[in-house]
Amino acid sequence: MGFKVAVAGATGNVGREMLSILSERGFPADEVVALASSRSVGKEVSFGDKTLKVKNLETYDFSDTDICLMSAGGSISQKWSPKIGAQGCVVIDNSSAWRYDADVPLIVPEVNPDAVTGFTKRNIIANPNCSTAQLVVALKPLHDAATIKRVVVSTYQSVSGAGKDGMDELFNQTRAVFVADPIETKKFTKRIAFNVIPHIDSFMEDGYTKEEWKVLAETKKMLDPKIKVTCTAVRVPVFVGHSEAVNLEFEKEITADEARDILREAPGCLVVDKHEDGGYVTPVECAGEDVTYISRIREDATVENGLAMWVVSDNLRKGAALNAVQIAELLVERNLVKPRALA
Repeated sequence: MGFKVAVAGATGNVGREMLSILSERGFPADEVVALASSRSVGKEVSFGDKTLKVKNLETYDFSDTDICLMSAGGSISQKWSPKIGAQGCVVIDNSSAWRYDADVPLIVPEVNPDAVTGFTKRNIIANPNCSTAQLVVALKPLHDAATIKRVVVSTYQSVSGAGKDGMDELFNQTRAVFVADPIETKKFTKRIAFNVIPHIDSFMEDGYTKEEWKVLAETKKMLDPKIKVTCTAVRVPVFVGHSEAVNLEFEKEITADEARDILREAPGCLVVDKHEDGGYVTPVECAGEDVTYISRIREDATVENGLAMWVVSDNLRKGAALNAVQIAELLVERNLVKPRALA
């Protein structure tokens, strides 16, 4: 007897990707249920070679459901995740609603799998921000080897991180440029077609944006509270795939060659680092892939024990849907969740 899994927010970009990944990876589910708001009830979504009809999240009974992958937004999660957890169903939430709650584990399975046991306090597990997820996958093995003191990261984030509306805006603006139509700006603060915008999420009092703060807070929570982190988050005219330029300062000496060898052996990482034209990975190559690609690994002579590198990953997969499914797999592998149908 397998598990019963619900996907909340099943009609969105990440929800659809969750359904696809559950099928691709052969998650041991006897039944998968697609949930969304009342506006989407009756719509059809794909699950492998099957078609699921969307049901209403607000009226769904979770008493016989084992795991809920939640990708319906922060306000929806704040309202419904505690109610779902109270019915005995474990919620794996993709929003920022629970990431900073001390009673909710924030998990990237390649980085801090042992922390997952803390889910029993609320029956909720948080998925990190998309840009943080790929970053910590690359940082963890290097931190274990040489202890990271400071991280300086500049992100180049695709429009899919802003949802379907963001992708539509890039498409429509690009077309408008070519046919000389007026360019409409709705989702982003400035034109995104053939442009970059150094602003993601709302501004905070210190001048950083909430997106930049998330990278700082989540890296400290999952990896090490002593690491110093600063971030500049930039939206770029790419449909899928986040890129990051990362500078690291370590306590111990570590060479670029040593870092390459460490990362080649690390789970979830794939090093593509040739000193030649095209000897690195860009967002086009990472789309649809599960791994975090690491390129341009080199020593930074401006600081003692410094390295620089380029990190690229599919934000809809490792940054969201894949990581959520991997957390569900971790629960199953460690026997932390059992099918309630067997109870």
